[in-house]
Amino acid sequence: MKISFFKKLAEKDSLIDEIRLKELKHFSKSLGIRFRRLDLLDLALTHRSYLNINKNNYNNERLEFLGDSVLGVVVTEYLYKSFPEKKEGELAKIKSYVVSEEVLAKIGLTIGIDSVILFGKGEEASGGRKKNAIIEDAVEALFGAYYLDQGYDKIKKFIRSLLIPEIDLVLKGDYRKDYKTILQELAQKKDKVCPKYVLVEKMGPDHNITFKYEVLIHNNVMGTGIGRSKKSAEQKAAKDALISYK
Repeated sequence: MKISFFKKLAEKDSLIDEIRLKELKHFSKSLGIRFRRLDLLDLALTHRSYLNINKNNYNNERLEFLGDSVLGVVVTEYLYKSFPEKKEGELAKIKSYVVSEEVLAKIGLTIGIDSVILFGKGEEASGGRKKNAIIEDAVEALFGAYYLDQGYDKIKKFIRSLLIPEIDLVLKGDYRKDYKTILQELAQKKDKVCPKYVLVEKMGPDHNITFKYEVLIHNNVMGTGIGRSKKSAEQKAAKDALISYK
């Protein structure tokens, strides 16, 4: 008989040592939230490079997938209900910024999530605790775990407490620009086309991978970007393109 995912988690919970349990309780308390299932929180904070004692696939990637979707729904609902005067395009721009890697990584560092992620030795040595892509994934995994543990109303309240200040910054114009959006608007206005982003190369081992992207307009390479994540590399390519594309 197949052992269910949550039964496996329950078994894993019994293997969490007292020091880790205290760390998880302290972290959730610092956020003003409470987990019934600390194994879910532990899973959200376990990077794929961490090899646990059972040598299984216990990591936060599936929770990150779930949390990304929950985040999108919460932010979209808030924007839709709060700004009835804004058109779809305006709402989409605000959302694209506040759920970006840059913003989520900033939030993650602010709440101290980097200090409680479990890493393998290689990722730890390569500075994984300060990599935006990893911090972003952990934040989204945290959202996914809290949603499963407490339900939609609680995760909605939690996400809003973190993201509304970022939305307010966008409305005031006091935020870093989304270079991909700027380039897209410029290309559509000037050439009636959308920029195309192409992955040129992936460099390094899985635990320390770097992406190289080119952005094309009318099949001409306009910019190149290298980053620790696809999103970061694309943003840098767009920024590079904007230097000459006026």
